Amino acid sequence: MTEILAVAVITVLAVIAPGADFAMVVRNSYLYGRRTGLFAATGVAAGVLVHVTYTMLGVGLLIASSTALFTVIKLIGAAYLVYIGVRTFRARGEVEVDLENKTELTPFAALRTGFLTNVLNPKTTLFVVSTFAQVVSPGTPVYRQVGYGLFMSLAHLLWFGVVAVFFSHDRMRTLMLRGQKVLNKVIGSVLAGLGITLAFAPSH
Repeated sequence: MTEILAVAVITVLAVIAPGADFAMVVRNSYLYGRRTGLFAATGVAAGVLVHVTYTMLGVGLLIASSTALFTVIKLIGAAYLVYIGVRTFRARGEVEVDLENKTELTPFAALRTGFLTNVLNPKTTLFVVSTFAQVVSPGTPVYRQVGYGLFMSLAHLLWFGVVAVFFSHDRMRTLMLRGQKVLNKVIGSVLAGLGITLAFAPSH
């Protein structure tokens, strides 16, 4: 499995799996409309870049200082992918979204909410660190690592943009929720399988 393919698959599946970002974008889109939802999605994508920046610096230092410690981090990251895969597979499928306390939300406030929801979410930290630990090696050029980070951010922007559009329309919202249970089974199975595969893959 190539680095690029691994990053693409893990990122897309992890982004689609419902979490705090998903619930927040759903709420904003449902209560305030598509435009507000899209601003929230943009904030989420910006938050991902923060995680990517400190992860790139940290992984780089680990590779330079201790190969053994980096290997341990890689195995822990693979185990985490298996864990979230199993959790996603077993999820019931209902999205819990607080639709009470509707107050005015400006575009900037929506952007800020999306950004803070992502930056303060420890699950995003674990996801980004886990992914980088699996695919980055001593020979991975910095420009490619930056590319991985930009892809992660763009994937969040596109997916949550789609969520904003769907959940600002009643029919689309119903359609998306119906397919969520099946989606969770597929995402969970593939993520767990990827985690196991990467754990036993030889280091570069």
